[in-house]
Amino acid sequence: MEVIDAILLGIIQGFTEFLPVSSSGHLEIGKAILGDNSVPEESLLFTVILHFATALSTIVVFRKDILEILKAVFKFQWNEETQFIFKIGISMLPAVVVGLLFEEQLEAFFGGNIAFVGAMLIITAVLLYFADKAKSTEKPVSFKNAFVIGISQAIAMLPGISRSGATISTSVLLGNDKSKAARFSFLMVIPLIFGKIAKDILSGDITTESTDFTIMGLGFVAAFLSGLIACTWMISLVKKSKLSYFAIYCLVVGIIAIGVGLYA
Repeated sequence: MEVIDAILLGIIQGFTEFLPVSSSGHLEIGKAILGDNSVPEESLLFTVILHFATALSTIVVFRKDILEILKAVFKFQWNEETQFIFKIGISMLPAVVVGLLFEEQLEAFFGGNIAFVGAMLIITAVLLYFADKAKSTEKPVSFKNAFVIGISQAIAMLPGISRSGATISTSVLLGNDKSKAARFSFLMVIPLIFGKIAKDILSGDITTESTDFTIMGLGFVAAFLSGLIACTWMISLVKKSKLSYFAIYCLVVGIIAIGVGLYA
């Protein structure tokens, strides 16, 4: 992997992790365009590094919220912050179950099937369009909502389905406040990302032999900085009901990807 490729893939991961355009789908498209011929172990290590970078950027953006939640834990009271933690836990269940039981089936979708990625991007576009038209409310995320949003997160494990797009859209369509929906969407993924990183490391499938840590580090920095920008920007866009722009983008990219995948 070349330096420029690592930086470009890092930027793609950072922006698309938070913007509702599917980071996994764009990474698949990006690797296909750049001709990423990395051996599986090196490619997996780079993916883990990029996901760690975006998780870290989420923590930085929501550092005050996370600190308040952690403080509430040690009060041992059934307050709003404690309830929020339980809602996060409930939202994780569908993705954990799907990830553990259907890992091999999921991995089969990450084989460069650009047409499939395109079809999933079109589904993302539809979700974003309807979410953008939803009325604004002040309703918080309920426990029942948390589980339904978690199902959307599990479905978003498919390349091309935007995780942030699916979870925010589902939350908004359930009648939740758009700002609260974005906050919940970004915070609910942090435990899953670190859990997935730990699982990949403990699996023994990752090797650091013949690894250029300079290139990996540049990818990390690119993903972290672009993640900071994208996360902050996305919160503002959701509040202003600007998701329709991303719906158009996903639709266009999806159609192009299907065309390339079927006729290239």
